[in-house]
Amino acid sequence: MNTVLTILIGILLRIGIPVMATALIFFLLRRLDKRWKKEAEAIPVIISQRPCWEMKCCSEEKRQNCPAFSQTGVPCWQVFRTKNGLLKEECLECDVFRQAPIPA
Repeated sequence: MNTVLTILIGILLRIGIPVMATALIFFLLRRLDKRWKKEAEAIPVIISQRPCWEMKCCSEEKRQNCPAFSQTGVPCWQVFRTKNGLLKEECLECDVFRQAPIPA
């Protein structure tokens, strides 16, 4: 009887402790995820005060041919990123980009 009890306790320790540790980690990660989501929702999406075509005084014809004009919710330099995700050199030197608020 003593041997059976020892084996059962060994099995419970061998299985129970990892399962409890995994459940605790899962619980803590879910709480952290909820906190991060709440923080992300609290941060407002900051876009430049005025669109770039107003700041640069672009003509109506230039606006119609500009891809950034059709995507008003996105800063213009995000529209003109290269295929590998880098910003173009002309965007880095642009006053619209330089005057944009720095994201928190």
